[in-house]
Amino acid sequence: MVIHSDLDGLTDAQARRALEGLPRSDYEIVIKPLRYRTSPHLAARCEFEERRIVLQVPVPFRPFKEPVIYSARRKRGRGLRFAWASESVSFRLRREVLRFLYCHEWMHWYLKEVLGKRSAAETACDRFALRNFRRLKVSTADADAALRRRARARTPTYPRSSTAASS
Repeated sequence: MVIHSDLDGLTDAQARRALEGLPRSDYEIVIKPLRYRTSPHLAARCEFEERRIVLQVPVPFRPFKEPVIYSARRKRGRGLRFAWASESVSFRLRREVLRFLYCHEWMHWYLKEVLGKRSAAETACDRFALRNFRRLKVSTADADAALRRRARARTPTYPRSSTAASS
C-alpha cells in the first residue's frame, strides 16, 4: 500500500504505522492537512478516477468530538423521513483520526471495487469505521458484518404457567 504524507510532523513511515492492522486497498493513500476556521472536524474522500484515498487531519490538531451517524430507520407516514442513530466520538490523537477516516473511506473502496456495489452507503461506512478504528486487527469479515443489518432484538416470550392461564 503506497502511503504519502503531506502533513508536517507526520512522516510516511509514521502514517504507515498508524494504519497498521487495517485492511489494505490498492489505492494510493494521501494524508493532507485540514485547515479549519472554528473547530476541528472529519474530512476525507475516495477519488475513484485517480485511484486515491485522501485523508485530511485537522491542523492545528487538538482533541475534539464528532457525531457519527451509524444507522437510519424510516419513519412512518408520508415522505422520506428518517430517525437517525448516532454516537459522539472523541478523537484525542491524530492516529485515531487517521484510522477512523481510513476505515470509512476503505469501506467506500470495498463496496465499489471489491463488491461491485454503489459506494454511497454513508451509514454503513460510518458503522464499519465506528466499530473498528480502535481495534488492532480489522478484516474484510468485519466489513461484511457492518453491511448486515442487525435483527431487532425480540422480547422473550415465556410459556404461561398453568396458574397464570387459569386466572
